[in-house]
Amino acid sequence: MTESVLAIAEAVRNGRRSAVSVAEEAIARIRERDGASGAVTRLLDDRALAEARAIDAIVAAGGDPGSLAGVPYGVKDLFDVAGLPTTAGAAMLRDAPPAIADAEAITRLRAAGAVLVATLNMDEFAYGFATVNAAFGTTCNPHDTDRLAGGSSGGSAAAVASGMLPLTLGSDTNGSIRVPAALCGLYGLKPAHGSLPMRGVYPFVDSFDDIGPFATSIADLKLVWQVVGGVSGAAGTRIGRLGGWFERNMAPELTAAIDALDTHLGGLERVEFPEVDRARSAAFLMTAAEGGARHLPELRRRPLEFDPATRDRLIAGAMLPAPHYLAAQAFRETFRAAVSALFERHDVLIAPCVGEVAPRIDDPFITIDGARVPARAHLGRLTQPLSFIGLPVIAVPLLRPGRLPLGLQLVGVPGREGALFGLAERLEADGLTGFSAPA
Repeated sequence: MTESVLAIAEAVRNGRRSAVSVAEEAIARIRERDGASGAVTRLLDDRALAEARAIDAIVAAGGDPGSLAGVPYGVKDLFDVAGLPTTAGAAMLRDAPPAIADAEAITRLRAAGAVLVATLNMDEFAYGFATVNAAFGTTCNPHDTDRLAGGSSGGSAAAVASGMLPLTLGSDTNGSIRVPAALCGLYGLKPAHGSLPMRGVYPFVDSFDDIGPFATSIADLKLVWQVVGGVSGAAGTRIGRLGGWFERNMAPELTAAIDALDTHLGGLERVEFPEVDRARSAAFLMTAAEGGARHLPELRRRPLEFDPATRDRLIAGAMLPAPHYLAAQAFRETFRAAVSALFERHDVLIAPCVGEVAPRIDDPFITIDGARVPARAHLGRLTQPLSFIGLPVIAVPLLRPGRLPLGLQLVGVPGREGALFGLAERLEADGLTGFSAPA
């Protein structure tokens, strides 16, 4: 297991370790371990070592290298990296013109002293919850390599859970950070919609796309969030528990864990969102329609170059009638207003991320209402209604040493992110949540 973000940065700033040695160790770990996980698409040795040497020069001159000094990290392969094509997980973009500049989030991490080491695997064009990629391979779960890592930011999650990197960035449209965070046992942040910089991030669905970090502790997650642009809002202690839709189809061990947490917190009021099933359907429809429209020119020009699993969903989305999309947009405002009223009584609502442990790669299905459905499309059934209205969410891992991970969502509203971090810190300090390294 790698050191924490905070520990690495402190050691490099104080001169106890060199940024170059930290980068070299990260590169060596990736070369040693990635064969089992399939998380990395490109190893950026030369860039990493150049950035690390620049950090060491600042330290040697007595300067401040930044709060993330020497911390090695990777990014989902839809962030622009200067000089490289941005593939968005698509073979058809391998030979695209190289990016002329880094994505804004990468620029901010570099300014804080972080060192970019790798780009990371994903579902093609971020359309899926599995990270099963026809061109770049399947990313395996470090806790059991026969199981899915989740997606679409599966490479970002697996790189941290396997100990290759202490920090990665992913993106979340309908749950693509929270699902792999839960299945790989990590902390992950889906920020309030539009609150972190999207410049230089390959788009999927403008209505829902966001970026965020993965880490092994809430302190590391919070630091990276602040560096990239997060601003702590008001904290609060009014906690509720999402019921109804968010309690159905859960594994018994997950129900028991949430019940124990409920008791630990003194008993929580159950809160139900109205028409959650309709909200999820509307999110599905808007995702399909926006994604299909974005890729329609290339679907017409070179359809056979898409991953078939992605192509068929995009074509279906492009064929949706406009009135359906407009109706989904209108319902979103109704749903947003109803949920906002519930947050007048609560600062944080607790819900599961995924209802069960990671599915097997050779049997990629989950059970919903007694029916087996494809994991690639349905692992986000508990995350999607929250993205639909842009709520900030922290995924926290239940502390389960030696067992397959399960995770929770701490759900808030824009401007009250401090309450999410405060509760996450409390649960971690109380020993209820936290990262457990793969056995």
